[in-house]
Amino acid sequence: MPNANRGSVGFQSSEFEQKYDRPSKSQLKREMTALQKLGEALVDAPRDRVKKVPMPEDVLEAILACQQISSHEGRRRQLQFVGKKMRTLSEDEVAIIQKTVDGWRGTSKAEAAALHAIERQRERLLAEDKALTDLCSQYPSLDVQQLRTLIRNARKEQAENKPPKAYREIFQILKSLHTPTNDAAADDTAASHDHEENENAS
Repeated sequence: MPNANRGSVGFQSSEFEQKYDRPSKSQLKREMTALQKLGEALVDAPRDRVKKVPMPEDVLEAILACQQISSHEGRRRQLQFVGKKMRTLSEDEVAIIQKTVDGWRGTSKAEAAALHAIERQRERLLAEDKALTDLCSQYPSLDVQQLRTLIRNARKEQAENKPPKAYREIFQILKSLHTPTNDAAADDTAASHDHEENENAS
């Protein structure tokens, strides 16, 4: 009587399940590549930031050592070693590290967007006088005279094709305004103006 658990070629169904339950070679390769890239992202990150990432000590040491290598070949070999160390991590450890790195990328995008906003604000200051009036009403503690002088000098620099010294100083002033403390003060000022307008309307 034929065995119901055997196929026509004589293998049990459980043997097929064991054979195909393992990850394929291509899947393993993708996972190894992903871990290698994650390791490279950690190597490229600032040292102080990397030290705060939860990971085993030996993996951290390999990453920090790689950051200190300047020669191309030495760095390449150390990156491979970092990748090897990354493959010793558990799924939970990898998930935590990946989430941390993804968080950095989100922060970087936000920082880049903030810098672009400051650049646009600087261009408006150079293009129209009303922009300075609006900025002063938003930040009452701003040194108006200093900024007005810098704007005038920056316009002159552009007209005479001179080094953009005043142009850069304007950027630094605008950047300092966008600290959390100053932004909060600006919000309070705007709210106060809205309140005054509402009282005058009533």
